[in-house]
Amino acid sequence: MTRTARELLETITRELAPDPRSNPLVPLIARGEADRDTLAALALEQSWVIPADRRAFRHLADRSADQPRAAAYFTALAEGEELAARRLEAFAAACGVDRERAASYTPLPGCQAYPAYVAWLALNAAPADAVLAVSANFSAWGGYCATIAEALRTHYGFTAEARAFFDLFAEPSPGPDRAAAEAVQDGLDTGRLDEGLARGYGHLLQSYESLFWRTLLRPV
Repeated sequence: MTRTARELLETITRELAPDPRSNPLVPLIARGEADRDTLAALALEQSWVIPADRRAFRHLADRSADQPRAAAYFTALAEGEELAARRLEAFAAACGVDRERAASYTPLPGCQAYPAYVAWLALNAAPADAVLAVSANFSAWGGYCATIAEALRTHYGFTAEARAFFDLFAEPSPGPDRAAAEAVQDGLDTGRLDEGLARGYGHLLQSYESLFWRTLLRPV
């Protein structure tokens, strides 16, 4: 029996779900045991990730001109990154990051491997394959953000404004989820989706996601 896009998305998301041991930092934050310098590093690394991802998603949208559903999905992601960038400022300020500190910060290679690979996908992956890989990865990211948002409230005393960056990704997103399913379905219907390649892309994305968090705890 032919699977639907939603069934495929659910299957790959489940297959690629990270081992809890692959992210030692978020549990520390959840217990209030991560120091402010580590939170500041998280904010600073995200200040590099977000604009890179935004440009990558815009490029994927441009490459999807003949696939309007994929184009709509990546356009929505790029717009979401713009909103995330604005919300990140309050979190960074709450962590003690000012303009001088941000300007002098050198990003960590282990953290920037993730956006570098998203950029690789933007240049090389078929749009439908990239939709499937990116969507599967976002499930883990959203869960991490939900945990961090709650910890910032209960253990660190951050204001709602300072937590808003993480709330953005933690909240259910029926619009992007629906757009992803439509784009994947279009890829299945037109034969433009390669499940094997998409799985490989998703596996690498999830691996780089885990590397991001491990690097913040033990910089490499």
